[in-house]
Amino acid sequence: MAGIINDDIIEQVNDGSDLVDIVSRYVSLKRTGNNYIGLCPFHNEKTPSFTVSPTKQLFHCFGCGEGGDVISFMMKMENLSFVDAVKLLAKEQGIPLEKGGKANDELILEKERIYEINKEAARFYYHNLINNTKVLNYLNSRNIGRNTLNRFGLGYALDSWDGVYRHLERKGYSAEDMDKAGLIARRRDRSGYYDRFRNRLMFPILDTRGRVIAFGGRILDDSMPKYLNTRDTLVFTKGDNLYGLHLLRDRSNRDRIILVEGYMDVIALHENGIDCGVAGLGTAFTSNQVRLLKRYGKEIFICYDSDMAGINATMKTLNLIRREGVEPKVVVLPPGDDPDDFINENGLKEFERLLDEALNPIEYEMHIYKQRYDLSNAEGKIQFTKEISRSIRRLKSPVEKDVYIDKVSMDTGISREAIQREVLGGAFTSTGSIPRDKYINGKYRDNKNGITPIKTVLEPAHLKAEKTLVRLMIEDRSYYDILKEELVLGDFFDYECRILADIIFHMYKADRSLIKLDIADLLEALKEHDVNPDILDRIMTENIDYISENKTKAID
Repeated sequence: MAGIINDDIIEQVNDGSDLVDIVSRYVSLKRTGNNYIGLCPFHNEKTPSFTVSPTKQLFHCFGCGEGGDVISFMMKMENLSFVDAVKLLAKEQGIPLEKGGKANDELILEKERIYEINKEAARFYYHNLINNTKVLNYLNSRNIGRNTLNRFGLGYALDSWDGVYRHLERKGYSAEDMDKAGLIARRRDRSGYYDRFRNRLMFPILDTRGRVIAFGGRILDDSMPKYLNTRDTLVFTKGDNLYGLHLLRDRSNRDRIILVEGYMDVIALHENGIDCGVAGLGTAFTSNQVRLLKRYGKEIFICYDSDMAGINATMKTLNLIRREGVEPKVVVLPPGDDPDDFINENGLKEFERLLDEALNPIEYEMHIYKQRYDLSNAEGKIQFTKEISRSIRRLKSPVEKDVYIDKVSMDTGISREAIQREVLGGAFTSTGSIPRDKYINGKYRDNKNGITPIKTVLEPAHLKAEKTLVRLMIEDRSYYDILKEELVLGDFFDYECRILADIIFHMYKADRSLIKLDIADLLEALKEHDVNPDILDRIMTENIDYISENKTKAID
């Protein structure tokens, strides 16, 4: 034992920590040979003498003599006791401190077993690929060379129900272990197992220590789904990892990260010499993934597909990243393009031009709203101004607000004063411009002279209708079936209704057996998308009488 921390826990913390990753949060490191060097954080120096060894997981400063492992680094860096440093690192890795002895040993061994199985599976998939002319020709057609293939360890899952299963069985691994690794699944009739990945181009997903923790697979025929990922396991959680993360340490520009949607986008960037690309793993981007990005760079560029799904994902990811205190930029691709296609068709120089022209969040929102609303007519100008005013309102700098108020005025011809009132005032109702913080559940509170009179005001008709449609879809799938043919998300003017409608559409689309949505499931989906659940409460509790009386009218 060491204090109150079990020796097994200490060993697990050391084994699970990537010293280069952790030191990089505090020190700008540069690769030199097999090691990394940087300016020592423990004394002032102009010439780097601080060295980190990724193989030995040790650091040493030749200037002041400080050195040690990851625990001692955190003790010195954060002024922590040994026990507190271990606790901090254990919490980051999700290691339960209360566990020890036999139970913890078994957990460690189980994780190691999954790493071993994944490594062997990656070898198997790679061997399949380099011996398959058809798949190699496909990669050549996508301009993916042998060096890039090797760098990412790409592979091929055979068009067989038991290819990897039989291979791993011959290597001595049990079906139970393969199932825990997420590589196989049990047949419905319980008669045996089958490979989860079949006839797919395989993308090993590695952690920052270079261990294979999961796989992504892209189908090579017309089957669905197009992409398939390993389910969550003991060593892999989709929302806590990124594809290509293990290569960021060696990138040429240590400040820049380009966030893309797909594995092929990351690979296309690397193939063209842009070594700072990473991608999410098939689910909505999460706060944990944003925090991962922050460790590796200050300049985050979002470069998602330019279709409606990509635009919606960009808006959500923008808000997530900004909530973590980072101002990202957005690379705007031509309509219908994704990064992979654009680079292959237009070349590196054109993509670098788009990077140079990347938009900040407010500029991107203006760009999108200009596409959504027709600024040649009064209604389009009004809706555009309302939408972008909400965005301007969130800006902290008065100077920034002034700049974008001027831009909106120039774009719409609406007076600067009117836009400023909209930005400062908030929600517009049929009774006039009412500050958002004074409009509460249909009541207007005016605190002038210490008096708080309450006046009932009318909620805008379109907002009431949108809330009604959202609530109806939650309560009855038949309304979704009708509305999906009649509406697109851009038809919802209200931001909260648009977010909820987006999630509702996805939930019904994913499960055709649903006849209504369970509120608990909807709350979980909101949480997964990092959306405040209060918006559901507001929509479900307001205007109940109106909804029940106007179900038919809402659809008509």
